[in-house]
Amino acid sequence: MAPNTRWTNDQLVVALNIYHKLTFGQMHGRQKAVIEVSKRLGRTSGSLAMKLCNFASLDPALKLRGIKGLSGASALDRALWADFHEDLSEAVPASEAAFRKLFGVTQSHEIEVTSKNGVRISKVPAGPTEKSANVKVRRGQEYFRQAVLNNFDGQCGVTGLALRQLLIASHILPWGKHEKQRLNVRNGLCLSRLHDAAFDRGLISFDDNLELKLSSELKAALPQRTVAENFAAYEGETLQLPKDAVLPDGGFLSVHRKFVFRN
Repeated sequence: MAPNTRWTNDQLVVALNIYHKLTFGQMHGRQKAVIEVSKRLGRTSGSLAMKLCNFASLDPALKLRGIKGLSGASALDRALWADFHEDLSEAVPASEAAFRKLFGVTQSHEIEVTSKNGVRISKVPAGPTEKSANVKVRRGQEYFRQAVLNNFDGQCGVTGLALRQLLIASHILPWGKHEKQRLNVRNGLCLSRLHDAAFDRGLISFDDNLELKLSSELKAALPQRTVAENFAAYEGETLQLPKDAVLPDGGFLSVHRKFVFRN
């Protein structure tokens, strides 16, 4: 396909899918995932990178960080952006399905975008066949995990742990109670399994400056070595995020501190 050929709606859906799985600084033609996806789309990596940067100009979360993107977003780009973010619960699984179709991934395999290794396809461990309704939920969860982990550069926001197998895409607002925010990247924190459990149970939280707060209950467990090394050592430190990452929503964190955190 010639680089100047107009983008189709299906191609834009895939581009928007990968957009939320990369930080702004990774949206360039040398990025592994951009190269692999562009080949499948029949476009140049530079063309895809430019489209991602066009989307960036429409992203209010990046504007909060002073990132403007490129100014070439088309009317179709703007319409797709609006439709996608109006109902993430429907748009995200559909975009994930389109992404899987592009790479010919079957139900027995998983596909993941990582900033360092590009697109990875792996076999799903043997288990019972999923019902169609559950497939939709799972596709959304897969998307959310990739987007959140990559937003944190694949590291725990508290400790910097970079073992992807031990990281969780934590929801700030609980999955079950806030359907519209389930797949919102700004509702996600990348935490180790230990810190995810502590956040979920209100033992830790983050203030308006994204600094780690410890609950009185957790402090009472000191001077246990595990508590001291995994929590007290990081108290007051700012959540670790790349400079071009999307920030967690401060309003969501305020709700967590008010209703979940055991101050």
